[in-house]
Amino acid sequence: MYLPDSARPKAKGYSEAGASRTKRSLRSFTAQSGSPNEDINWNNATLRQRGRMLYMSAPVATSAINTNRTKVVGTGLTLKSAVNREILGLSPEAAKEWQRKTEAEWKLWSEKKQNCDAIRTNTFLGLQQLTLLSWLQSGDVFALLKRVKPTPVNPYGLRIHLVEADRVSTPTEYAGGIGLPAITDGRNSVTGNRIYDGVEIDNSGAVVAYHIRNTYPWQVTTEETRWERITAYGEKTGLPNILHIMSSERPDQYRGVTYLAQIVEPLLQLRRYTESELMAALVQSFFTAWITTDTASDEIPINEVGAGDIAGIPTANPRESNLSRSFNEYEMGPGTVVHLEDGENVQFGSPNIPAASFEMFVKTLCRMMGSALEIPYEVLLKEYNSSYSASRAALLEAWEAFKMRRKWLVDGFCQPVYEVWLAEAVARGRIQAPGFWEDPLVRAAWCGARWIGPVQGQIDPLKEANAAVITVNHGFKTHEQVTREMGGGDWEENVEQLARENAMLSAAGGGKTDVYMSGKDEDEDDE
Repeated sequence: MYLPDSARPKAKGYSEAGASRTKRSLRSFTAQSGSPNEDINWNNATLRQRGRMLYMSAPVATSAINTNRTKVVGTGLTLKSAVNREILGLSPEAAKEWQRKTEAEWKLWSEKKQNCDAIRTNTFLGLQQLTLLSWLQSGDVFALLKRVKPTPVNPYGLRIHLVEADRVSTPTEYAGGIGLPAITDGRNSVTGNRIYDGVEIDNSGAVVAYHIRNTYPWQVTTEETRWERITAYGEKTGLPNILHIMSSERPDQYRGVTYLAQIVEPLLQLRRYTESELMAALVQSFFTAWITTDTASDEIPINEVGAGDIAGIPTANPRESNLSRSFNEYEMGPGTVVHLEDGENVQFGSPNIPAASFEMFVKTLCRMMGSALEIPYEVLLKEYNSSYSASRAALLEAWEAFKMRRKWLVDGFCQPVYEVWLAEAVARGRIQAPGFWEDPLVRAAWCGARWIGPVQGQIDPLKEANAAVITVNHGFKTHEQVTREMGGGDWEENVEQLARENAMLSAAGGGKTDVYMSGKDEDEDDE
């Protein structure tokens, strides 16, 4: 029940703080928050367009998204099969052999454009980059899992078709016949389910289908717009038919928001301010002079003169000369002496330098926006002029956000695609996985995997390597953990490779590389 201000209790909790309606500073602050559908979906069409435009035109926005692309995905997240040996009852040797076989089959499918991409333009590593870029720009992206007939060079029928956020929308016939991007609500007249911006849910709120249009909302085309309903999961297999990659910020949220949503306005204003300062610097770079006169102008309009002489002065080809033909305009050059008419005077422009506070203002604004994006401004602007400790702290802070987004990408895209692919590989008999179809627990054990990506950058590799040795020696971390963090590789494979290299060096009469470093001096061991 609404109570007028006079009837409200005074000095109760937030009524005298952030919820005050009497303080002058808060009196006009009338915020009203609706449902996630109202607050997000009704505004998403505008946010997507602005997010993409800022990515294409604002350098700071481009840096924020591309930095995420490079740090989260980089050259790609590589599959490292890691089955659960205890549940499957496999020996270490058998598990290792199965994993190598599976990884080889995965590479056969994932490392060729024509094998994994439905439109044949990206390998799976490229699809990872494109998925992350689209997710950050538009708020979400969809991966449609298609099936085609296998070929002699590709025994797998799985293909991935990435669908941009704009193409998932509520069909016009379910939205009251109004075909506008801002109209996002609807109801499926066949199933009776509600539709929120192309996402169909049942009575319990679970996602059951997605509606994909064949054209973009603002696309100039003669093709008739049609929608296709894609069920979220297959009825027989339970495998996903489409993957929705997004991050949620509110409960009951069915569509994502662009990564730049909270800083759209400051990004736009920064771009305008930068363009203004750039133009000011460009204008001031010219040495400009004005001729002031007390007499009227006797200029002969150039468009009234033929291609021949102008007032008896021979003319050059207008396309080959920048000389002015105006009697009221003087050309300046080295050692030039200009005779002015009576009543004329020369005034030179003052070449003022643009605002001296430009750099400080831009950095301050980037600090604010970087904190909203979870990217310290040193990483956002690629400027590491502070101390070693400050630069390392900035990298560590940024890396926490990169690791989180990598986990989201793996859980929402990489791992589900791998599980669908593995199910096909087992069904076709190319990979043997006993119990895969009988027990979900056994199936999950076969599907275990790690995704290895770019590692955190190092400012002083020697210091960080010594720190890693100390953490291993004291049991704070394992060799496997340190290897993944510092190089992204596999410690067991490194040991095997080092053993082979040491054998080759010994055979050649050379030295050897220590497989294990104790981190202690020989004198300490003797003591």
